[in-house]
Amino acid sequence: MRHPKTAHWRDSGRSPKLFFMDAYSAFPLLLFLLHIRLWTFALACCVCAFFVVLNRFGFTVPVFVRWLRAFIAGNQRYARLWITRKRT
Repeated sequence: MRHPKTAHWRDSGRSPKLFFMDAYSAFPLLLFLLHIRLWTFALACCVCAFFVVLNRFGFTVPVFVRWLRAFIAGNQRYARLWITRKRT
C-alpha cells in the first residue's frame, strides 16, 4: 500500500487544529454540548481564551506544561531524591 503524494510527513509535528482553534479546546466544547449549562459555556470560553493566549505567545499545550513544570521545580536540580539526601 503506497502513501499518496499529498501526505507530507513534515506536517506531522504540527499541533492539531480545528479550523482556527487548538484541537485541545474541543474537549471543553464537547463537554458544553453534552451538558448545556451556563457554567460549562463559561468554562469552554475560558479554556478557548487560554489556548488563544498560549498560541499568541507561541506555546502549545505540551510545551506549556513542560515550561510550567520547570518553572515550579526551580533552578536547582538534585542528583539524588530529596528523601535520600542528608540534611545540612
